[in-house]
Amino acid sequence: MYKLYLLLLLLLSLLFLSGCSIFPEQVTLKKDHRKPIVNNKTYALRVAATAYTSRANETDKTPYLAAWNNRLRPGVKSIAVSRDLLKMGLTNGTKVRISGLSGKYVVLDKMHKRWKKKIDIYMGRNRRKAIRWGKRYVTIFWKKKTITEPNPKTLKRKTKPKDRQKLSPTHPTHWSLPHLFHFVADLLPA
Repeated sequence: MYKLYLLLLLLLSLLFLSGCSIFPEQVTLKKDHRKPIVNNKTYALRVAATAYTSRANETDKTPYLAAWNNRLRPGVKSIAVSRDLLKMGLTNGTKVRISGLSGKYVVLDKMHKRWKKKIDIYMGRNRRKAIRWGKRYVTIFWKKKTITEPNPKTLKRKTKPKDRQKLSPTHPTHWSLPHLFHFVADLLPA
């Protein structure tokens, strides 16, 4: 009887260590590993901050249309960023927190190439508020999303139909729990 338990324990441990699928739920979990991995990192940077409005003398013919074709509306908390900040991850739609101001601002516009390390805070049509703001140095905080593809070497290769024909149902990688018990029962003396 001791040998039987030892044999059963040995078979179960070999099955476990070989990575064979006993439960069908394990097959569905493997598909999730093929999705890109998104890492959120918080960045901080000290920049010059000025303000702008949707007045015709400050913009072009379309004062409510931003550089990425986003519509600007008074009351929306948005900013324009200098082009060097685009390379740092402050792209269209990035949410930014500005020191000294409440709430989160969304990057909806970009500035001319001549500006470096600078943001423009959108003040709607309120010119007086924009003038009062003036030019200040603030720290901005944002999360940069980096998408990395999973390593293809770590992913299991999908078996082709001709490969499936080579593997028999009694092959250890195709064993389920009932197959295992039938195999152990066949080993036992009658």
